[in-house]
Parts: sequence; C-alpha cells; structure tokens
Amino acid sequence: MATSRRRFLTTVGAAAGGAAVGAAGGARRGVSAQPASTGSFDPQALLDAHLHEEPSLSAVSAAPQSDPRMPSAEEVASWYTDRSNWGRWGADDEMGAVNLIAPEKSAAAAALVRTGRKVSASRVFEPEQHFIRKTDSGVVDYYGFIYHGQTITHIDALCHVWDGDGMWQGRRHDEAITTQGAQFGAIDAWKEGIVTRGVLLDVPRHRGVDHVTLEEPVQGWELEEIAEAQGVAVEPGDALLVYSGRDAFLRAGGQYGGGERPGLGVSCVKFIRDHDVALLGWDMMDARPDPYGLRWPVHGVLFKFGVALLDNALLEPLADACAEEGRHEFMFMGLPLNVAEGTGSPVNPIAMF
Repeated sequence: MATSRRRFLTTVGAAAGGAAVGAAGGARRGVSAQPASTGSFDPQALLDAHLHEEPSLSAVSAAPQSDPRMPSAEEVASWYTDRSNWGRWGADDEMGAVNLIAPEKSAAAAALVRTGRKVSASRVFEPEQHFIRKTDSGVVDYYGFIYHGQTITHIDALCHVWDGDGMWQGRRHDEAITTQGAQFGAIDAWKEGIVTRGVLLDVPRHRGVDHVTLEEPVQGWELEEIAEAQGVAVEPGDALLVYSGRDAFLRAGGQYGGGERPGLGVSCVKFIRDHDVALLGWDMMDARPDPYGLRWPVHGVLFKFGVALLDNALLEPLADACAEEGRHEFMFMGLPLNVAEGTGSPVNPIAMF
C-alpha cells in the first residue's frame, strides 16, 4: 500500500497535471490545485511546500488599529499559547475538541429534529479528473482530485497544518507525516462521525448586507452580538457554522482565492475558544491579509485547540432555511470518509431541523 502511494505521487501525479491526491495533504492554501498551462506537475515540490517550517503563532506582529475593540498583539498570542488545548485530553489524543461531543451531546442534538427537513452544506463536487469506463452491463468511474484548498467541501484532520511550535499536541510534522500518510492526527480518528448540535451565525443578515467585505472582516465580538440577536447560545461541543455570504460575494464579481480575501478575523479565535467549539464550518475562511502578520490567524484553532475545520461549506441554503424555520440550531452531521492516514476528507455535511 505504501509503495503504491509513493509510486502514485511520483509517476501518476506527473502525468495527471496536478490532479493527483497528495498523501501529505494536497495543495497548499494559496497555491492552485489546477494544472499549470504547461501541464507540468512536481509532487516533491508540492510536498516541500507543505513541509517547510512555519513561524509560531505566538510571533504576532503589533499592528496599528483604529478600532479600540481590536486586541493587542500580546492578547492574540496569549489565545494560542496560554489557552492551547494540547494535553487537555492526554498527550496522545488524536480527537481534539471532538472529545467534547459525548454520546449525551449527540443524543441531545437528535432531539432538535422536529420536522425532518434536511439541508446539505456541501458544494457540488467536480473532481479535476473523472474517467468513466462502461461495459455491456454497467459502469465504473475514477476520481482524481486534491480536496484541500478553496473549492471542495471537506474536513481538515488535526495533522493538516501547523506552525513553528508543531502540529496538534506539538508533534513534529517531519516525523508524523510522510509521503505514505499521517501517523498522528489523521482523519480516521473521526471515523465514527461528528454528530452534534449545530449553530449557524448569519453575518450578512445581521449586518443588513449581502456578504462580508475585505474591509470589514468578521470579528469575535460580532459573533457574540449575532448569537444574542438570533436568540441562540453557542455551547461546548457545538458545531459552529459562520455564514459570511461567499456565494453572494462571487455573484457580485468578487474574487475568492489565495490572495486578499474577506473572511474571519483573528478576534474570532477567542470566541471559538471561550465557547469550546468542537467544529468550525465556514464559507469564507481566514480573512487576508491579517493585520498581525499571521499566516494561520483562524486556521490555528485546528492545531492549537483541536477544533475540526469544515472548509468551503455551502451555507447560503442553510442560512435561508434557518430564517424560514425561525431558529438557528439543528442537528449537525459531518461524516468524513474513513481514510487510513489521511489529512482530511471530502464530506457532505447535513443539517436536520
């Protein structure tokens, strides 16, 4: 199995023009998973892009702020250092904040189902490669894709990203991750699924706009205000889904890619930790550029707090459903594939009312 994975990276990947699945986590954020115009693809360069040293999240740069509510650089650093969840559930724990979803928590989430209305939070999955083979009695197909990035709805495993202090639990990525897969913090730690109470916070509706803008990222104190206005409390072990209006932003001509982009500001980190969130789902991710100079301003909750990340969620239909149902809480089901040593998984999250 390990040999075949390595051969896939070094041979099939080269012919695939960038559509291969990288065992070390796929495309680096901000680097396109699409093939270059020449059709060339270098798997080793892709892995090297992942396996370089990052500065620590504690290395926060001071930034001039016009809003007195913005935290100081020291406060931001303290959220990730003084309030880290490393060791909270044992030094060898690979579940992270999903530990907060006890069986009783899942059972209580099921009690939220009243009408049976189901809403998918997944974008349409269109693999970079999709080959069909037909016979006289049936059909089989092959998918080739890199799900990490900014297109496919997926869940990040705890090993997916890191900083200079290490990945989840302080493990070193060069020891825990090889071209054969992740030896620690892999997605199969969540093979039983993430089933809990879901809460959606609708930022555009609260602001009275269609979407979040680059000039006004989502802030932690704003999430507090939205929860209060919606009459919902975010509780330990919840799946927090933050709707920012990405699809409306794209319809208005906005560009959502690896460079500057609207999204969640670093002050949301405190909200996430204060409320002991188990999973963060978002349609817009970390706002860029970060005024504190952080590469992972909010993605850091993955490896510092153990919070599962549901990236590229389609939240517009769910936001509409919440408005129609008159409530912003529901049963949330995120069921990643049981991938051996995988750094994440495509997923079709379901909210049930």
